[in-house]
Amino acid sequence: MAIAASDVKILRERTNAPMMDCKKALTEAGGDMEKAVEILLKQNKAIQDKKGGRETAEGRIAAFIDPEKKVGALVEMRCESAPVAKGEDFVKLANQLAKHVAFKNPATVEELLQQPFVEDESKTVNDRISEVIGLIRENMKPARFVRLEGTLGSYVHHDGSIGVLVQVEGGNANEQMLRDICMHITAKNPVAATRDDIPPERLEREKEIAKTQAASTGKPDNIVEKIAEGKMKTWFAEHVLLEQPFVKDDSKTVGQLLDSVGAKLVKFVRMKLGENE
Repeated sequence: MAIAASDVKILRERTNAPMMDCKKALTEAGGDMEKAVEILLKQNKAIQDKKGGRETAEGRIAAFIDPEKKVGALVEMRCESAPVAKGEDFVKLANQLAKHVAFKNPATVEELLQQPFVEDESKTVNDRISEVIGLIRENMKPARFVRLEGTLGSYVHHDGSIGVLVQVEGGNANEQMLRDICMHITAKNPVAATRDDIPPERLEREKEIAKTQAASTGKPDNIVEKIAEGKMKTWFAEHVLLEQPFVKDDSKTVGQLLDSVGAKLVKFVRMKLGENE
């Protein structure tokens, strides 16, 4: 039977599948739009299953914040190749999943995949991923995500390799300030927000290093102790977020910047592509 071009266009708008695939699905379905949608879903799922074993060494970090609902998320989406990671369809998918995580709050990646998709609840998140796999013909999947609630800022590096969420409370920190702090975290990669947040084993290791270096100077014990304290102060300024000189104005620390608007840091999350492997 002849398939109208208008029906092919409608099916493509609904499924985002290639035009020829839409035409074939409509032909197989005898012109029945709903059957054609089902055919394409099954076809995409078959492609996803076939390519599911391929390595996903590339990808990007995506971020989403809703300042009114005070929710936000970071998602690490993986794919096979760098060109796909930069492509419009993959970038859009990653951003959609960050939005979905922020609004739907899944507990695990497995739960995320089975949830009704936030932008079209007639399909699951996995169905949406299958659509893009069917279009691009490359394996892709969410690797991990994090979700925060409150007053938030975000930043994703231009190549999608690093994303940051920061949460503050009180004061009047504006969107640009929080974005700048996220950019700072991207560049400086602090170990912790405050001294109290440093993992104990890491802190002890750094103290031992400082003591050893100070002792090697051959100075008297009281001087050695002061040298070690000075080295630790320098280490804190390099690795603790609130004590780091702010990258856009090193005359003040990040902590002083927040203090200037009466805001308090609650938490930050820095996610780098592939770092959980």
